Amino acid sequence: MANLRQAQKQMTRRLLLESGLELFTTKGYAATKVDEIATAAGTTRVTFYAYFPSRTDLMKALIDERLNEALQRVRSPEHGSTAQDLVATVAGGTAEGIGAWLRRTADSWPEIRPIIRVGRDAAAIDPELRDLVERWMEEAISDIEDGLTQAGRFEPHQRRFKGVLAMAELDYVAQHWGAADWKLTREQLLDELSASWVRLLT
Repeated sequence: MANLRQAQKQMTRRLLLESGLELFTTKGYAATKVDEIATAAGTTRVTFYAYFPSRTDLMKALIDERLNEALQRVRSPEHGSTAQDLVATVAGGTAEGIGAWLRRTADSWPEIRPIIRVGRDAAAIDPELRDLVERWMEEAISDIEDGLTQAGRFEPHQRRFKGVLAMAELDYVAQHWGAADWKLTREQLLDELSASWVRLLT
């Protein structure tokens, strides 16, 4: 019986997260009310608050849980979260490894793109979320810096900025792929992005 209750709780929480993301995406973060999220999830305002103290907390959960899960990021005492395979890929420094990592990441773009877009929309009006979104990007940059440090490539003062440039490229491409007319197939785009990362990081 306890297992059934736990499963029902997890289902309700998942529905609230999914409904919140869908409404934030279609209506915008600022225009979406707690009552609308609860109704879309088939529950009540009271139930919403039993899971999330505020709309901000639901958005935090989308970033902390859904985004990190999609990108295989785990808790890290040094940085908050880390993608260990990204650190290992950068440390390895092979064109094949970098290309394979970028292709795996691109497979998750349909899932992560809405969360990142909504997170940025929310961050524009909510200082708590602004800090969270910026911290999340900093954690990804730190992974690249750590990989370069493990490999002993570049001077210490160069490594973080190399991470900034690499993540800026990846973030821009991930956010605009599909909407921009770059006259490239997905494979061509990933080949170009991979080549750019190889030049930048090796």
